[in-house]
Amino acid sequence: MGMRMGGTGVGQTGSGRTGVDPASLALLRSYWHELRLRAGGELPRRGDIDPRRVEEALTCAFLAERIAPGMARFRLAGMHLADLMGIDVRGVPISTLFDVDSRERLASVVARVLTGPGVGEIWLESPASLGRAALTGRLLLLPLRPEESQPLIFGCLVTDGAIGRAPRRLTILRSAVDMVDAQPAERPGPRLRLPDFGAAGLEPPPPPPRAAPGRKHLRLVKG
Repeated sequence: MGMRMGGTGVGQTGSGRTGVDPASLALLRSYWHELRLRAGGELPRRGDIDPRRVEEALTCAFLAERIAPGMARFRLAGMHLADLMGIDVRGVPISTLFDVDSRERLASVVARVLTGPGVGEIWLESPASLGRAALTGRLLLLPLRPEESQPLIFGCLVTDGAIGRAPRRLTILRSAVDMVDAQPAERPGPRLRLPDFGAAGLEPPPPPPRAAPGRKHLRLVKG
């Protein structure tokens, strides 16, 4: 994914900057699943990602790498994330976007996404304050195959509402991580076909005879 993740986006300049289309989440998730299918069930590689396939989502997309258990920093990021923080976020930990009380929960989600692996989704808000309107958003975290043993995340952050004065700090409302199987699925073996007695006009074989109740089934024979 060797490109600058800016994109045209739908944001606006100035204090009235708005969020991005939430359809970007579905676009990235669908493309990630497509790449997994091509890889036979394995996690996609960074090099598998074609930016042209997700061009509409580039302004809110990012690539992050793990720097410690539960911690990751941005390697590439779209302009929407820069708008939220007021700076270029490349090299900045993801946790910087969050308020202090949400960072431990974020670390738990990031750890599960990378070690599960799993697909993580986080529902967010940024309360109104001086010079800032209330903001809501969602964060999608998709695991990639490690690069030089370094776990990677392909993600997307969308928000709804005017960004206002940066930086905005995000609060986690709820989160979910769906575990995925990162190994190719085994091919099923040949199935044993049983005769369809009804289709052949035959009756199924009767069950083996059962002894009448109350009768002895074993007898002691003396020599």
